[in-house]
Amino acid sequence: MTEKKQRKGKPNPERVALLRSLPIELKEQITGEEAESFMYDEDPPDSLMEKLRTYLVKE
Repeated sequence: MTEKKQRKGKPNPERVALLRSLPIELKEQITGEEAESFMYDEDPPDSLMEKLRTYLVKE
């Protein structure tokens, strides 16, 4: 059994809104670990970045 990481603070509301706005087909592909790392402003795994690449805009 894996130990769940204890996070401090609240998730970034802008990132939560972004995840909620994604198409259902994409949301179904994102794991809980990927979503949490994104919402809590951690370095997202490469697997998540690959899934989001068509939705992200480079600055």
